[in-house]
Amino acid sequence: MIPKNIITFLLFLLLSPSLYAELAGDIIIPAPPRLAASSYILQDFDSGQVLAERNADKVLPPASLTKVMTSYVAFTELKAGRLSLEEKVTVSEKAWRTQGSKMFIEVNKHISIEDLLQGIIIQSGNDASVAIAEHIAGSEHAFAEMMNEQARRLGMNSTHFMNATGLPVPSQHYTTARDLAKLTRALIRDFPEYYKWDSVKEFTFNNITQKNRNTLLWRDESVDGVKTGHTEEAGYCLIASAKRQKMRLVSVVMGTKSKSARANESQTLLNYGFRFFETHKLYDANTILVSPRIWKGATELVELGLAEDLFVTISRRHFAEMKASTDVDFKIMAPVQKGDQLGTVNVTLRNKTVSSKPLIALNGIATGSFFQRAYDSALMLINSKNAK
Repeated sequence: MIPKNIITFLLFLLLSPSLYAELAGDIIIPAPPRLAASSYILQDFDSGQVLAERNADKVLPPASLTKVMTSYVAFTELKAGRLSLEEKVTVSEKAWRTQGSKMFIEVNKHISIEDLLQGIIIQSGNDASVAIAEHIAGSEHAFAEMMNEQARRLGMNSTHFMNATGLPVPSQHYTTARDLAKLTRALIRDFPEYYKWDSVKEFTFNNITQKNRNTLLWRDESVDGVKTGHTEEAGYCLIASAKRQKMRLVSVVMGTKSKSARANESQTLLNYGFRFFETHKLYDANTILVSPRIWKGATELVELGLAEDLFVTISRRHFAEMKASTDVDFKIMAPVQKGDQLGTVNVTLRNKTVSSKPLIALNGIATGSFFQRAYDSALMLINSKNAK
């Protein structure tokens, strides 16, 4: 007869499959939440790891989430020196008449680029978006082409813009949650000095004060952006980003039923990511990780490292179990150009690959002298014979 306590324990395991998996040595992460939204994605900012998604590649109208790209193009022009924050923009009648959310600029008034950008980011001003588009590109249509060029450069392959505002253009103005996450990560990475405006809770212009529509800024102190959107076609949408300790997450939620729903669903995603995952920086970019032998070169060693910082996102409390190794070609021949891929860095957790990144040459190595090449040829021949 089986003891009663053993029966109780077996029943407990049967009714608790997650505990059983933990005892069996698996890493347990609860399933991502199912949101009442048309599409969504949760992504770690640094590693790029997707932590939750549903219909993330579904093509949808972005509404005012479009203005993240409008801002990105303007920031690009500022960084290139083709635009300045103090520069004045003359407001056109078209900009003034643009329907939807407004900054309340007036025809023929001269508004600074800085004020217009804050009107776009904080107040979601359609009028401000058209005004800055016309100033930068001459027309909103030409500015949309600049937006599409940036989208192509960023790898937003399922995105097409027709305007700077997000006002509907059926079947022609569209994007995906995945593409918007990619854009948002680029915005925060490339323009941290301007991203600070995304956390501003209100902005006053023309004696009119408007609050930022991202209600998570009041609800969660770790949230510092990014953008809301709404049209009847798109539903209620929100791109959010939050940073807790050293970990930043980006969420995109599209097609919810209300303002409160988009905030609640976004909060649910962010909480899930922070509760069950952690991100670590393992290696810096352009740092020597290994220096293998190079044959027939001007030097005997070539320095290998990573083109970008290596971050990994894993389930919480398992960092100590990670292992990193390098896989390098043992017959590297000169010449080698800087940036040539000559191996990989592999990161594993319990024998499962977490990340695999190319090892590149951090410096170029020219072909060696005649005597060096002859010496290495002889040495390689000897080594090959000894290997047999």
